[in-house]
Amino acid sequence: MPALSELLGSLPRLKLVAFLDGCREAEFGTVTDLCEMNKSTLSKAMTILDDAGYLTIRKGHVGRRPRTWLALTDTGRTAYHDHLAALAELARTARNAGPAD
Repeated sequence: MPALSELLGSLPRLKLVAFLDGCREAEFGTVTDLCEMNKSTLSKAMTILDDAGYLTIRKGHVGRRPRTWLALTDTGRTAYHDHLAALAELARTARNAGPAD
């Protein structure tokens, strides 16, 4: 059975990589709004995933306002897809186990 990712066992981290899997890059504020996370929670999640090499953080400005953009790395995307495959395999295992005695 494929292994579940410990890093993606946290709901905020899982939500972040799932969201980023659907786009090339996303701005920090957009992620907080659409993933329904507060800034502190998102910041902690992105730091852990950045340290693991799962995402990149790009800082810049729009006009005079600072902005932060997030994107999954190939490593992060692969880890997310492997995690989904492990979850699906776990569900298949349960279905194939038959009724409980």
